[in-house]
Formats: sequence, C-alpha cells, structure tokens
Amino acid sequence: MGLLVLLGLFAVCVAIGVPVAFALGISAIAAFWHEGLPLVIGFQRIISGINIFSLMAIPFFIFAGELMFHGGIAMRLVRFASAAVGAIRGGLGIVNVFSSMLFGGISGSAVADISALGSILIPVMKEKGYDPDYAVNVTVTSSLAGIIIPPSHNMIIFAVAAGGGISISKLFLAGVVPGVLMCLCLAVAAYVVAVRRGYAAETFPGWTALAVSFVNAIPGLFTAVIIVGGVLSGVFTVTESGAFGTIYAFVVTLLVYRSITWENFKIAVIQSVRTTATVMILIACAGAFAYMLTFFRVPDKTVALVTGLTDDPVLILLMINAALLLLGMIMDMAALILITTPIFLPVATALGMDPLQFGMILMMNLGLGLCTPPVGACLFVGCVVGKLPMEQAIRTIWPFYLAILAALMMVTFIPAISMTLPRLIGP
Repeated sequence: MGLLVLLGLFAVCVAIGVPVAFALGISAIAAFWHEGLPLVIGFQRIISGINIFSLMAIPFFIFAGELMFHGGIAMRLVRFASAAVGAIRGGLGIVNVFSSMLFGGISGSAVADISALGSILIPVMKEKGYDPDYAVNVTVTSSLAGIIIPPSHNMIIFAVAAGGGISISKLFLAGVVPGVLMCLCLAVAAYVVAVRRGYAAETFPGWTALAVSFVNAIPGLFTAVIIVGGVLSGVFTVTESGAFGTIYAFVVTLLVYRSITWENFKIAVIQSVRTTATVMILIACAGAFAYMLTFFRVPDKTVALVTGLTDDPVLILLMINAALLLLGMIMDMAALILITTPIFLPVATALGMDPLQFGMILMMNLGLGLCTPPVGACLFVGCVVGKLPMEQAIRTIWPFYLAILAALMMVTFIPAISMTLPRLIGP
C-alpha cells in the first residue's frame, strides 16, 4: 500500500501539472507519513540529496555553457565545421552535426546546443534551399551530443543517483566514443536524406580558410580540454575543473573574442541561476523519493520481475531500452535519471554490465526522449527556433531516430564502445 501511495500520488501530481521536482517531494513525504516514519527523516533525506560536494560542479558547467552560448563561441565553431565538411553533398546538414559535436562537448547541454546553433544554422540552411523540416530535425537530434560527449552535468547526476561509487572522470571518458559514434550515424543519415532530396554541396573554401577558422575556434575548444583534461589528469577535481572552465570561458569571451556584452552577461547569469535552482531542487526531492523506493525494495523486486520473465540477457536489455525510451517521452531527463537509475542499474549489473556502460545506455535513451513528443523539450525548442509546426517535423524525423537507435544498439551490445577508454586509465 505504501508503494501505491508513493507512485500513485506522484503520477497524479504529474498528471495535474505539478512540477516534477515538487511531485517527487510531495509523494515521498506522503509515503513517509503513511509508513509511520518520522517526517524529519524525510526532510533530512531531501537536504542530504544535495549535500554532495561533486554537485557543486553542476552550476559551474551550466554557467560556462551559458557564457559560451552568449559569448560568440558557437559562431566560430560553426565556421570551422563549415570549412571542414561543408563541401560534402548536403554539407550544411553534416556541418550541423559536426558543430553540435564540438559545441555540445563544451556546453554539456542539448537545449543550449539547439538555442545557440539552431538560431545560427537553421536560417542559413533555409536560405541555401534546405527544407525547414530537414534543418530542424538535424539540429534537434544532433543536440544530444551535449548530453553524451563530456563534460555533461547529466553524467554527474547519474553518478549521484548510482550511489556515488562511480568515477566521474571514467564516466566522462565512457561518453566520448558513444557520442562520436552517434554523431557519425547522424551524419550518415543527414547525407542520405540530403542526396534523396537533391540538396547541393557547398564550395570548399580552401585550406587557408580552413586553417584560419580552426585557429579562431581553438580558444573555445580549449574550454573542453581544461574541464575534461583537468579531471582526467588529476590536476583538478570535477568541481575545480568546472570553476576553472567557467573562468576561462569568461576570459575568452571577454578578452580574446571580445564578443560578450554586459546585457548578454546578465542574461547568462540569470539563466544559469534558474537552471541550477531547478536541477538542485529536483535532485534534493529525488533523494527522498529514491530512499522510499529502496525502503519498499523496488530495485530488488524489479530485478526479480525482469529475470522472472526471461533469463535471456538480450531480451532483458531490450526491455530496459524500451522502458527507458517510453519513460523518456513523458518526463524530464534529470528526473528520470534520478528515478530510473536505482531501479534499472541493479538489473544491468546483475547481467554483468559495468555501470559506466549502463550510464551511456541511459543517457542515449533518455536523450532520444527529449526529441520525442509529447514532452520532447529539444524537439519543442527546435521547432520554435525553426518556426516549424511540430507535427511537420515528426513526419520526417524518422531517419535520424533510426540513426540514434543504431548507435544505441551498438553501445548496448558492444561493451568495448563505452569501456575501452575508461579502462585505459586503470581499475
């Protein structure tokens, strides 16, 4: 009965429009009360949910991404990507994917990727004769690189949800190959669709222009080197690398590119505070919710249920993927990381899967949910930026869905894709 109170009240709150963070907190406290547990323990769990040092990295990552978004780094990355791969058939679509791989690996946010790159590339693609739905679909699906390619604050949330025993530096490394693989699959899809629709290729600007655009992009690209390289080398902790990365991004946009204004700086600060507050409230309330899930032995029961249905590892992994995909369509990604990790991670580890590999599977599934209605935050933002009705985008987005699913299946069933780089830095 207590589990019914927990899950039922949560579902009701979400259905009537209560923000997910508050829905988690309300249902958790109600379950505490129903079970006769001291409510003070519930509030202690809420507070302890964010009393974790590594979470301090999240506001720094968010602020660094906002500074780069409003400071002109995105435009320089687009110029470099255009010079490098724009001459291929349907080149602007591949430029879009390549730009997302570069910027997403710096900003760590899919929505920031769409807002920054979409506002630049979608109008240009339309002007060059690309259909609006193609421009929006490429932008929306390639934005998932910001979630998978490090640094990503969602990976930090996963590490916390997994119980804090996962190395964040190894988690960052685990995302490199899956993120690049996904972008390559999307680039192939963008090329195939472009050929079928008869889009033209851009003119190669020459090796000099390519070299100049690369040099101009280096200061921005070096942000990722500081954040990720500092963590992997042991020079910085994750939190310290986020702080240094933020300072570096500010210096680059202010003194090197000289492209950030006082107004844009204020917008970056306000957006960072709002996003950070939302994420932290969500993590805090999810701490109490996860405690009650454990109290009702939901992870153990899930393992028993799934293994009771079948003992075939392939079918179990396919069921986990299907469940995560469906959940990703109807709920915010950060909330789902916190809710589903304690439930499905024990199932995956019972099959012998490393938590790092499961983390990549989780990120890709829930990321795809961001591009899928009815919630689909990335799809919604992309359609707004591209001034395109969502139903029109949905009708032609399936080749890009298939590309992501192909990458997801490879990550699911080929452990080396996720695990090779983490294993290089030791046990």
